[in-house]
Amino acid sequence: MYLLNHKTILLISPQSWGKMFVSKHHYAAELVNKGNKVFFLNPPAANKKKGDPQISIVTSLHHPGLFIIDHWLSFPYNIKFHFISLFHFLMHKHVKRILKKIGSPDIVWSFDLGNLYPLSFFHEATLKIFHPVDEPLNTTAIDSAKGSQIIFSVTEEILDKYAAYNVPKYFVNHGVSPEFLNFSIKVKKDHKIRVGFAGNLLRHDIDRKIFLQIINENPDVIFECWGAHKLADANLSGSADVETHAFIAALLQSTNVLLHGAVTPAVLAAEIQYMDAFLICYDVQKDQSKGTNYHKVMEFISTGKIVIANNITTYKNRPDLVQMVPEREHNNMLPGLFKKIINSLAHFNTHTAQVNRKTFAGENTYNKQLMRIEELLQPLYQNFDFKN
Repeated sequence: MYLLNHKTILLISPQSWGKMFVSKHHYAAELVNKGNKVFFLNPPAANKKKGDPQISIVTSLHHPGLFIIDHWLSFPYNIKFHFISLFHFLMHKHVKRILKKIGSPDIVWSFDLGNLYPLSFFHEATLKIFHPVDEPLNTTAIDSAKGSQIIFSVTEEILDKYAAYNVPKYFVNHGVSPEFLNFSIKVKKDHKIRVGFAGNLLRHDIDRKIFLQIINENPDVIFECWGAHKLADANLSGSADVETHAFIAALLQSTNVLLHGAVTPAVLAAEIQYMDAFLICYDVQKDQSKGTNYHKVMEFISTGKIVIANNITTYKNRPDLVQMVPEREHNNMLPGLFKKIINSLAHFNTHTAQVNRKTFAGENTYNKQLMRIEELLQPLYQNFDFKN
């Protein structure tokens, strides 16, 4: 029995739909591919002026069956921080207006850690999945799971934070989209060593000092970066302060750095194939994932090339996939580790090693993750009277 087919699913995301995809976007696309009707709920925005429409639903051009919901609040968002009961009262009415437009979903799949839409807002006959993929940093994030019937996450550390909830909890790793696996192992473009980085360059949790140190200490290495470096392109949010501007300016001035900007997953998948290695460089103390896991790891591994990174707990026992520093307090050893790996690429990127990495990624496509989730959902489905 296929449990995630021909359902109406409301997917609640803390990041808007746009060019840059993380797990929420990939799951939405894959759920559509499986024959579901998916409504992707963007974060709310304050009403710009009186009379503005509060709810706008647009059909995705690239994913038929996917509908993007933009919505504007008719009340100040900051009520949430001063009078949460009033905020939820008003938000409940707002959600009712959304449901009036889209109908009652079979499944609410929430990635939201802000508790903007308590799962109690939705009908009891609705299957409610809570899927935190970022570290829950406060009680609000923990409260967001209330009312869920099952919890999935990409790290055991996150699942442990929800121990108080007496519902099934399962680790399901980040996935990788099919477009990342449609390539054979690529030969080098030229004699130059190319290292890839993909992610929002406006994020404050990038370890900017170490990142720039690595770039400056390796002038013969070409660093190719995919991800927003202009606020207008950042559907995944980002900073616009003085330090961020200085960081972006330093990257733009570096002769061995190429900034490709925000691109679609298909473009990213094609272009990263020519990298010799990948760099992940976040400050674990500031990092929203606390160095536990990142969706980009699986995408990098899918190329077959070695990943050089800050400490990532999910891969701590997989040096064949990710070479990381042991420390979780700082990245002081990362420049040295980077140089060591780059000077021994032939050792770390043997044909066998690359095939093994690609095989690992192939076992973790979003389609296969959904198959695992379907199996884990099986015991719950008898409690719901779905049409299909």
